[in-house]
Amino acid sequence: MNTSKIIAAAAVSLLAAFGAQAETYEGVHAPVSANARADVRSQAVVAARSENPYAEGVSSRVAPALVASTDRASVRNEAVAAAHSADRFADGYGQGVTTLNSTIDRATVRAEARAAARGQQLAL
Repeated sequence: MNTSKIIAAAAVSLLAAFGAQAETYEGVHAPVSANARADVRSQAVVAARSENPYAEGVSSRVAPALVASTDRASVRNEAVAAAHSADRFADGYGQGVTTLNSTIDRATVRAEARAAARGQQLAL
């Protein structure tokens, strides 16, 4: 029984060895190009002197100045208006809380607040 297994394994290995032949090596093929040698040389010189788009840090260079479609004063005015408006990202924004423009000057309101904090009677 042992001999038949060895013979079967040898037969399978021989079949595998004959069936797994690699391709024959035909040497290096001659380069075929549609470009003349002078054209390739001039392209190589241009490529060697141009910037490498695959180098590290290529995108870290200073970007060119952008051209704005609006003037500086209007952008500044919009920024100031946005800074003085309500904070839209605050909790409770848009929940019906409104701010009123008061006709009382600030000094009067401040004096009343101090008097209330000290427990004094307000004179109305």
